Amino acid sequence: MNSQDLMKIVKERNDSVITTLDSKQAEYASNGDRFHNFRRGAEILGGTPEQALGGFMSKHIVSVLDLIKWTETEPDRITEELINEKIGDNIVYLHLLEGLLRERLAKRKQEEPKVFTPDNRV
Repeated sequence: MNSQDLMKIVKERNDSVITTLDSKQAEYASNGDRFHNFRRGAEILGGTPEQALGGFMSKHIVSVLDLIKWTETEPDRITEELINEKIGDNIVYLHLLEGLLRERLAKRKQEEPKVFTPDNRV
């Protein structure tokens, strides 16, 4: 495969991920909270939303590992649709994880105490 063909795959995947994230918003978001399911999962399981996401994502990771295994054991099971679904699911979950982590980082920065020094006093 040449670079041009790979970049076409990447662009198509990125477009697909954006479409999936957009279309699933109504299904998984609640009261405008895009991470509702992960927050609720954290409450049920005990832990953080990121840990809940990791648990939910583990089934998608297993699916990708199965695809890898099948390249040698059952190559006929691998289809275009299966590749799209399994790779796409993992990328979507990584984007969601990034969102949760960035949200946590922003909250932490917001809660950091303001330290006044001679250089930044008002």
